[in-house]
Amino acid sequence: MYETEVIEKIRNLMLPYLDNAQMRQLSCVLDRAIGEYDVLPKSSGTEATLGPSNPKIMESFLSAKRLEGCSENTLRYYRAVLSRMINSTSKHVTHMRTEDLRQYLSDYELHSHCSKANIDNIRRILSSFFSWLEDEDYILKSPIRRIKKIRSTRTVKDTYSDESLEKMRDGAKTLRDLAVIDLLASTGMRVGELVRLNIADVDFERRECVVLGKGNKERPVYFDARTKIHLRNYLKSRTDNSPALFVSLCSPHRRLCVGAIESRLRKLGKELGIDRVHPHKFRRTLATRAIDKGMPIEQVQRLLGHAKIDTTLTYAMVDQSNVRASHRKYIA
Repeated sequence: MYETEVIEKIRNLMLPYLDNAQMRQLSCVLDRAIGEYDVLPKSSGTEATLGPSNPKIMESFLSAKRLEGCSENTLRYYRAVLSRMINSTSKHVTHMRTEDLRQYLSDYELHSHCSKANIDNIRRILSSFFSWLEDEDYILKSPIRRIKKIRSTRTVKDTYSDESLEKMRDGAKTLRDLAVIDLLASTGMRVGELVRLNIADVDFERRECVVLGKGNKERPVYFDARTKIHLRNYLKSRTDNSPALFVSLCSPHRRLCVGAIESRLRKLGKELGIDRVHPHKFRRTLATRAIDKGMPIEQVQRLLGHAKIDTTLTYAMVDQSNVRASHRKYIA
């Protein structure tokens, strides 16, 4: 039997009993003992056997995700999740086993009282991190691979009714507010995409604009004739030279941020007596109505800029009255 086959057989036999760091060390010892090549560093410190420290490895992972196109907000969330996990244990990440991570998730859920959906988000981030460690040869096998998706109760989230949308349009105090409401309602774009738009991005003739979505991916979105009229009226009323599509009402007319849009809509909702008015609800409303009226789910996915169709399905809650009508039409 060849030497490499002997080493591989020993590795496979020991895999159930050793963690990733121990398996890595075993591989080094076997390679050196058999004399095929020497991969052990000359020093015998922790840095030699385990590699970089946990914080250094985490920063390398975040740098990799930044290159992949993750936003700074996403990276901050990743850093918070990974730092919390790393600080909860004295182990090096290459020594962590499935049992350690399963126990961590269980303890975190117990003490934080957060939802199953939140715990599954943490699981997905840890899975991405340990898969990256595996790809980068820090570990031989991701310890979180055996932790399956955490099921959560799917709640039906609210959408805006036709009456609520009309109340917001009628209650808008400024041309800017009216244009914001119409653009969110007719395109289903994210609020982060809205605030990044420039006037030059809008094609009034084709009634579309190109937004920069997650992962720095561009996609066209489309608006209706009413939005076109209200958006043009708003732009004609402006006296500034800012290239931004939406700016503050007072000089020096800075580009609006996400928080400003959210605050303005929340205040408008309170004034009109409409519950939970926020930008994302426009997006969910558009997705629900599009599917409810027969738009193919793949096209809704493209319209919203989702990488996975499962994400689109979580946004779209088909109207129960239409389900009832379809049952009577096709089944009853």
